[in-house]
Amino acid sequence: MQVEIDKVYGYLTQFGLNFISALLIFIIGRWVAVIISRLFEKFLFNAKVERTLAVFGKNIVYFSILTFVAIAALNKVGVETNSFLAIIGAAGLAVGLALQGSLSNFAAGVMMIIFKPFGVDDYIEAGGAEGTVTEVQIFNTIIITKDNKRVIVPNAKVTGDKITVYPK
Repeated sequence: MQVEIDKVYGYLTQFGLNFISALLIFIIGRWVAVIISRLFEKFLFNAKVERTLAVFGKNIVYFSILTFVAIAALNKVGVETNSFLAIIGAAGLAVGLALQGSLSNFAAGVMMIIFKPFGVDDYIEAGGAEGTVTEVQIFNTIIITKDNKRVIVPNAKVTGDKITVYPK
């Protein structure tokens, strides 16, 4: 009976140390993720990147680091993480395929924010719409027409065809 109690005590000690180590990995990793994501956001602000893109980049960096930290913590506890990595890869592929249109709009929005073919208050003709640009968002561009209609054009459609910018 004493041998079995010693075995249980040994298992609890080992599991407890692994659990505490995993908890420390997660806490420190989360702290590091916050710091790195804030530094990345500050870097993007200093590089004069659009605020929307900087915040989006910060969130991507934070959750990417946090995902790796969670996997490392689970691995420390003894959970087999190979299947988690395969699931994350498959989920990324599935989400990428499901959001293919949105991702192309996002990529076009990033390119428009970086290269600025036109700006807010410019009168343009693009993506089958003509009017004054009121806002360039990550996924779409908002244009007010001459007859005061609000037209929301997907960014991929704006960049997929010619853009005519009329002089002010």
